[in-house]
Order: sequence, then C-alpha cells, then structure tokens
Amino acid sequence: QLQLVESGGGLVQPGGSLRLSCAASGSPLDTYAIGWFRQAPDNPREAVSCIGASHGSLYYADSVQGRFTISTDNAKNMVYLQMNSLKPEDTAVYYCAADPWGYGQQYDWMYDYWGQGTQVTVSS
Repeated sequence: QLQLVESGGGLVQPGGSLRLSCAASGSPLDTYAIGWFRQAPDNPREAVSCIGASHGSLYYADSVQGRFTISTDNAKNMVYLQMNSLKPEDTAVYYCAADPWGYGQQYDWMYDYWGQGTQVTVSS
C-alpha cells in the first residue's frame, strides 16, 4: 500500500520560499499521478498543482501559476513543491496525494492516497 509523508512546511515571511517534499513508500510513484492540495481554515480543500503519470499532464492553480513548481524524482520516490514569492494567502495545510489512474486532474476525489499534511504559514 502506498504511503505518503510530507515535510518541509514552516513559518516564512511574505516573499520567501519553501520547498515541500513528499516521500512515498510501499510502491513506486512512476505509475501514479501526484497532486499537491491545500486547505486553509474555513476553506475547502483546493488543488495547487498536479502532474500526471509519466508527466502526461500538468496543472497549476491560477493563484500559484508562475510561483510554484511541482517536480518528481522517481529514483528517490519523491515529489516536491517549490514555492516562491509566498503570500499570506498561501497559508494552509498542504497535502500530497496520489491518483492510481495516473490522470493528474485537479479533482481531489480522484486521489486515493493522502499524506498527513504539513503546515505552511506565511506571515511577517
């Protein structure tokens, strides 16, 4: 069974950067689509960035386009989210998730495996 563990969250000032990591175990990631989602208090969970298996598709939310970059390292079974020019509205718990069908769409119901989340707080 695939297991996902996020790390790399923390407190950062506006304009700063963070790199989130998602370590996978139990199964190789290369056949899965991977998504990064986030949920802020009193807000629904939203897709931040998703990448299809074999990088067949790529999605970024409009709010993060040009600032965030998703990447994978299949040799290490890792997924990353590089977040630059962070804004207070990026504050949320960030989750990585895996879609076994490989589509990489932005709909959270398509993702069967989820990490526990990592808190990102952007504040001065």
